[in-house]
Amino acid sequence: MAEADPAITAALPAVREVEARDAATLDRLLAEAEAPFVVRGLVADWPLVQAGQRSAGEARAYVLAHARQCAFPVSVGGAADGRLFYDAAMAMNFRMMNAGLAEIFARIAEGEASGGGPAIYLGSIDLHDYFDGLHAANHVDLGERAALASIWIGTRTRIAAHNDVPHNLACVAAGRRRFTLFPRDQFTNLYLGPVDNTPAGRAISMVDLHAPDLDRFPRFADALAAATVADLEPGDAIHIPALWWHHVEALDPFNILVNYWWRESPRWLGHPQDALNHALLAIRDLPDDEKAHWRQMFDHYVFGDREAAAAHIPASARGVLDPLTPETAGRLRAYLLRQLSR
Repeated sequence: MAEADPAITAALPAVREVEARDAATLDRLLAEAEAPFVVRGLVADWPLVQAGQRSAGEARAYVLAHARQCAFPVSVGGAADGRLFYDAAMAMNFRMMNAGLAEIFARIAEGEASGGGPAIYLGSIDLHDYFDGLHAANHVDLGERAALASIWIGTRTRIAAHNDVPHNLACVAAGRRRFTLFPRDQFTNLYLGPVDNTPAGRAISMVDLHAPDLDRFPRFADALAAATVADLEPGDAIHIPALWWHHVEALDPFNILVNYWWRESPRWLGHPQDALNHALLAIRDLPDDEKAHWRQMFDHYVFGDREAAAAHIPASARGVLDPLTPETAGRLRAYLLRQLSR
């Protein structure tokens, strides 16, 4: 796989680096973070990292020793340089399969030996559902955060810029990774693709970071002006705050990353992407005057002063206009499901 054009990445400032010598320091850094940061060597003592430092084969053997006997979802294909993206017809340029991990690793080893083969990518594999003991022996202490722990394994790949709703701590266990990051407000300059036809559930940038077409995507120059980059070695970690955009490249023939996702909001709250999708269904194609009204309603009830919006209603009768609880959120969700099922 070709490395990113140095003319593009060399001029980008590096992501801020910090030190986190203990769990309490990391907890404080995560709680205060308003932008991404890198922690060098955060997980250098993991047995998985140490196995990978010896060889890719030892890393695979270590992971396989903890794998459950089940089928693993895997993506196979992509462009010649490992880019997992759309094809000319806007279908995915890779196919999804299910196979045993030993079979998948054998295919990866064949590609290593031959210097070729398709991109092979296991993305967001739940550590608790697919492995026994792997998380216990290789994990970061995140305190009270109820984090989802996932592993990402594959050959050289690159994933277009996208964002995630949760906060993210991504730890490189084998191979090198390059993260190119863009602030939340850069989404219009990234030229996002479809929201209902995505490689992994999140809209992605249509711009090829290795060869950006600035005639077609002129505002991408502004996104690059706001970007930062982090090149990570095994044992390093990067924190990506919620909704920050990130382009991710796995740079070596074999790569493993372990990441943790968590939200500061309660799990029983709804997903913001669902609200956006429903707004596309219910509001976007209304007449302009009606859309203007609903914009005002959203500003009043959702983005404005929550207490002022309900101050005139008796406290015992405010319902979902009061701060939501698990019970009122459940009732609201049940109501929405009934309405959407009509």
